[in-house]
Amino acid sequence: MTDDPIARLLEQVAAQDRAAFRTLYSATSAKLFGVLLRILTTRAEAEDALQEVYTRVWLKAGRYEADKGRGMTWLITIARYHAIDRRRARGDHVTDGEDALLAVADSTPGPAQQVEARSEATRIARCFDRLEGDRAAAVKGAYLNGQSYQDLAQTFNVPLNTMRTWLRRSLQKLKECLEA
Repeated sequence: MTDDPIARLLEQVAAQDRAAFRTLYSATSAKLFGVLLRILTTRAEAEDALQEVYTRVWLKAGRYEADKGRGMTWLITIARYHAIDRRRARGDHVTDGEDALLAVADSTPGPAQQVEARSEATRIARCFDRLEGDRAAAVKGAYLNGQSYQDLAQTFNVPLNTMRTWLRRSLQKLKECLEA
């Protein structure tokens, strides 16, 4: 532990030494902020997370075991897991390694993908135009708006089984049109 100044500071923080905590913060906050920013991607969220990480460090410093790893590694692990937990809490899918870097990469479609998407949207619209108006509206209601079959049957004033038949046949027509 003599060659790991962070481990020494963590030992002092575990004993509730506020001066050691301030020194630990000064020595490690920039590195931990970088870790948090890389995972969370927004400066404001990384700043909030950094404060939460140091609260955890203050409370859990006694759990650090110098014989299991360096102090900085322990701090980075706490920061990393905290950032991942925050992303999961907001519904982001998070993976390890290089996949995590790709998960936060810019996913905006390029010009080629935009042209292709517009072309595909035009094809789908043409296929919807081939359906009867009420059938197209029912398909959009069920599969784009999340309406239940029962709600659609009431809206179109048809029996539930008729609505199921409309939807099944309409989807088959859409499939045939899109495959052509």
